Amino acid sequence: MFVKAGISLWEGGGADRMEPAKGQAMETMLRSVAMSGYFDVTRRLGLNPVELVQQLGIDPAALANPDDRVSATACCRLLELTADKVSCPTFALQMAETRQKFGTGVMNVLLAHKRTLREVLLAAAEFRHLLNEALAVYILARHSSALLGEYWKPRAVHFTHRGPADLTFHRRFFGCPLEFGSDFNGFVCAAAGLDYPNPASDPELVRYAESLATPLNVAGADSIALEVRKAIYLLLPVEQASVERVARHLRLSVRTMQRQLGSANTSFSALVDEVRRELAVRYISNPRYPIGRVAALLGYNQQGSFTNWFTSQFGMTPRDWRNSQVK
Repeated sequence: MFVKAGISLWEGGGADRMEPAKGQAMETMLRSVAMSGYFDVTRRLGLNPVELVQQLGIDPAALANPDDRVSATACCRLLELTADKVSCPTFALQMAETRQKFGTGVMNVLLAHKRTLREVLLAAAEFRHLLNEALAVYILARHSSALLGEYWKPRAVHFTHRGPADLTFHRRFFGCPLEFGSDFNGFVCAAAGLDYPNPASDPELVRYAESLATPLNVAGADSIALEVRKAIYLLLPVEQASVERVARHLRLSVRTMQRQLGSANTSFSALVDEVRRELAVRYISNPRYPIGRVAALLGYNQQGSFTNWFTSQFGMTPRDWRNSQVK
């Protein structure tokens, strides 16, 4: 039996949502420790990291301090800019390679000393509000390897994006078959591997870390839109992304969820359309997916209904949109 694991465990604390000026969107912030290794790898590749950081409007001192908060969007742009300047598509992987093990923060102690990888993943889901929202498969690979050592043997690693021309570094880093252009980011591994004992397991340390983390594990009022979006992503492919199902998934009443979304200046239907648009572009861009399959993944049991929705959103049919991307 095989399972998919698509959650990543950033080393360090969770992401915050910066209060915006009136009329602006909420901005996701993450701890600078998530960018660990950036300065070293950038210098090794012959660039000046301080100049690049300042070019994106990031305070170099904040990025160097692992406990400071920085814009997740700016950090993503920084990684893309740096990788482009050095013509190095494996830049982020080289950063991840510098991270050898779990850190010493409360969440890292909690995760590093769970009994199995399955418990680690479940705890990461439970304490998701204290983990950075920016996800990366390579961090999951690093932490899983640190946890299980030679017993971490994934069957394959999947990416939704296209692979680079040279896969040498990827093959060495992941040590398993690579699947690009997939419908998810994550690993396929034997279910039994999730239950292999963690040699560093320490239930007392876990209980202590949980006692510190639990009072902090509360979603802010401004994070409700993100939580609803995540639930919609999970439930759309199985045709269960109704307002009732999503509210139940989040352990909220429909009325409470709608009220909180209203306070965040959005609505459930608006979020469903946002998620559908993002996934539609991802799936239609992948020629391996028939249009009917894309319709089903977006929660439509009739291809005609999906075509009508897609045309209203993008101004052309799914097939015409796909053909326009090929040219």
